[in-house]
Amino acid sequence: MTSPAPRVALITGASGGLGRALVAEFLAQGWRVAAGYRHENVHPESECLLPLPLDVTSRDAVQAAVDQVLARWQRVDLLINNAGSTADNLSWQLSDDDWQRVLDVHLKGAFLCSQAVLRPMLKQRDGHILNLASFSARTGNRGQANYAAAKAALLGLTTSLAKEVGSRNVRVNVLLPGVLPTPMTAQLTPKQLEAFAAANALGRLNDLEEVARFAAFIAGTRNISGQFFQLDSRIARWT
Repeated sequence: MTSPAPRVALITGASGGLGRALVAEFLAQGWRVAAGYRHENVHPESECLLPLPLDVTSRDAVQAAVDQVLARWQRVDLLINNAGSTADNLSWQLSDDDWQRVLDVHLKGAFLCSQAVLRPMLKQRDGHILNLASFSARTGNRGQANYAAAKAALLGLTTSLAKEVGSRNVRVNVLLPGVLPTPMTAQLTPKQLEAFAAANALGRLNDLEEVARFAAFIAGTRNISGQFFQLDSRIARWT
């Protein structure tokens, strides 16, 4: 009896801090991984790892990347929409470009990538999409109106997709990973990091490896869809 082929994951933003942790965890768990990167590739190609140049805001680039994954491994079982960008400023000082760029990467990019992988997932009647959102989608952050708006919209996109594709056994979920030690948060001061930690019931921040382990766990589930998973210990109001 032949063993099932390894599952295939496409991870966007794979050269960032969380992206690297996700790639490492899924490889360790026996997945084949297509690692999408925008500027710099940090992953050496191997039998189970395919680095891909990927601008998630370009429909043509997204489709080309998914076509490469399918040509190499004939299927795609998981998409992790992890690509991110920030352009922080007070709302009245945000330029049109800074507003649009952040929405394009986080929201349009997640939509384009989801749309491209849904075709093979619906055909194979199996698949999972994980969107990386943020606690700021629930509470907002001063100076991050563009980021919070994009992440909040991602929650709505997730639930709509989950309702559309559930009958074909495709699951769509959201992870809110918390404040992590990544290049995106490297600009925060020690005082700001202390404040974020203090806002957690456990008094500490999350770490990259734990988020990656949780992502791999959820990716392997069969009966969970349309759900939001917050991975730190900040507690938001119910309403």
